[in-house]
Amino acid sequence: MGGLTTDRRPTLATERLRLEPLTDTHTDLLVGLDADPEVLRFIFGRALTREEVVTDHLPRRLRPDGPPRGIGYWAGFEGGTFVGWWTLAVDDADRDTAELGYRLRREAWGRGLATEGSRALLDHAFGTLGLPYVWATTMAVNAGSRGVMTRLGMTHVRTDVEEWDDPLPGAELGEVRYEITREEWLGGSG
Repeated sequence: MGGLTTDRRPTLATERLRLEPLTDTHTDLLVGLDADPEVLRFIFGRALTREEVVTDHLPRRLRPDGPPRGIGYWAGFEGGTFVGWWTLAVDDADRDTAELGYRLRREAWGRGLATEGSRALLDHAFGTLGLPYVWATTMAVNAGSRGVMTRLGMTHVRTDVEEWDDPLPGAELGEVRYEITREEWLGGSG
């Protein structure tokens, strides 16, 4: 890259949130977030260690191919308080789209922040980047995340049930996929 940094991820603002492009300066905030087993109940079923966050998960969140395309991860702040992260994650199977995701501190749950931050990312995905569609997944039993996806105007398109060596409670009900197209979003369904 020769010293050039191209990051098309803008800082996004909502009524209550400031979403800034995630960098390695946010490492300790991510470690703290992932240290709460309740936050990771539907993802890993347990807390992550600092080493797991720094060695395994942070490099995926800081993929160098995302930012020049305007996608990647954002750290979210309400006032000066870190509340979680949001993502338009790189989709290696379809480079013309991205996966919407979010992970919030427990103290931020139930206040509409996941939906508010996700709306800002969908505005960026469709209004700025012109992506044709965005998708999201969660466990079928994760009523909170499914509610966010529904409030965003996303449509449940399928449920996949897989077999796991060490399944989380509720895994037998599968993982759900939701999608929303650019036309749906710009037409007001979100």
